Amino acid sequence: MDTLFGSGFQGKSPNITAQRRVNCYYEYNQDGDKTRVSIIGTPGLVLFKDVGDTTIRGMYASHWNSNLYFVHRSTLYEVNNAGVSTSLGTLDTSSGRVAFSDNGTEIMLVDGTYGYIYNTGTLAFAKIADADFPANPNTVCFDSSRFLVNAGGTGRFYGSDGYSGTAWNALNYATAESIPDDLVRIEAMKGLIVLFGDYSIEYWANAGLPGFPYSRVSAANQDFGLAARWSVSTLAGTLAFLAKTREGQVIVARLNGYQVEPISTPELDYVINNFASVADATAFSYMLGGHPMYQINFPAAGYSFLYDASTGVWSDLKSEGLNRHRADLGINYLNKTYVGDYSVGKIYKIEQDTYTEDGGVLRMELVSRHLFNEGKLQRITSFQVDGEMGVGLVTGQGSDPQVMLTISKDGGHTFGTEMWSTLGKVGAYMTRARWRNLGAARDWVFKLVVTDPVKRVITGVYINQP
Repeated sequence: MDTLFGSGFQGKSPNITAQRRVNCYYEYNQDGDKTRVSIIGTPGLVLFKDVGDTTIRGMYASHWNSNLYFVHRSTLYEVNNAGVSTSLGTLDTSSGRVAFSDNGTEIMLVDGTYGYIYNTGTLAFAKIADADFPANPNTVCFDSSRFLVNAGGTGRFYGSDGYSGTAWNALNYATAESIPDDLVRIEAMKGLIVLFGDYSIEYWANAGLPGFPYSRVSAANQDFGLAARWSVSTLAGTLAFLAKTREGQVIVARLNGYQVEPISTPELDYVINNFASVADATAFSYMLGGHPMYQINFPAAGYSFLYDASTGVWSDLKSEGLNRHRADLGINYLNKTYVGDYSVGKIYKIEQDTYTEDGGVLRMELVSRHLFNEGKLQRITSFQVDGEMGVGLVTGQGSDPQVMLTISKDGGHTFGTEMWSTLGKVGAYMTRARWRNLGAARDWVFKLVVTDPVKRVITGVYINQP
């Protein structure tokens, strides 16, 4: 399987590579054992909360209590782990993303126009009334006892008084100054403040200065801009994001120390840079069985991609009937990942052992490398998939689960008729999924598909040729 399925990503032409991984990821087995690489289906979605027909604007899980917070339309809600929600207060806006942070007692929200504080001790919710609070705050973080926000349409960021999100001083600000661009987002990371601008990235630190204590880290600024405000997410101890280069291209990158390190491939870059718009990209990260995952969505283009930081491999994510995945934003809450739907007001829980999306189909697809031998005609007498068999359900859809094979003989441009084989009824662990007498071709590409709601684990593919 190591030679048939690789880490390629179809971009410029299927004749270069037709490889695709849809709703699956690779796991490299440390000691090899039966196989060095196995392919695992990505988990499904279980409905946690349905609040209506418009999307969740933002979600947050406080580090200091066991409740989840979200904004729907103009209302802030608190919800417990049983899914019971309580209205906490009303925002002055009813659309657009909302960013959160907290200082242990106060949860701060910014909606691009105003800031708000919910006090978890007094249970009071109010818009920040201090006249020195900056206009149009887009994002917020917490560092060294202060809330920090960027003021939209400027290069400035402001800090609150110590442990008080309601008290602000007009002199407690600084300006990102490496180049005269606007700040897009502010983040706290490992004792540093990361200022993402349109065309630059700067690092600031608390230097203990009188008044506003922050000072720019000299010679650490980077000539990359942030291409999408909501693409920033913590990943494996650093920040991943959609970066904009001075040459006018966008790439997916992460911070490595002070440096910007690309993590997208040239083929993925080709796909992304052909989208009409990328400024609306959203992202979130989560752990999946020891794999740090970064999911980035492109709403206008209608695509979602998944990056596995442990293997460096990219995959497509697709919900049934869509080119993109339905999750648009996500958080970790009580050691589970909760995500908000991009089109309706549903919150789901990502569940490793669930093989549907809110009860609907979860399709796994895997497209191989080219099997090509200098243009020579190659005959295949059998093609066998090895993996976890006997995964059928007791009754209903999936009681006799199937894997579908289709073949391209024209370089990966078109695929033929689906040929089905069983993954085994419940307990039939010795089942073999095999197809015989597939004919001859000079260029073979294989596609495997599983749609039944059963466990998906592939450990090998074996081809016999005369």
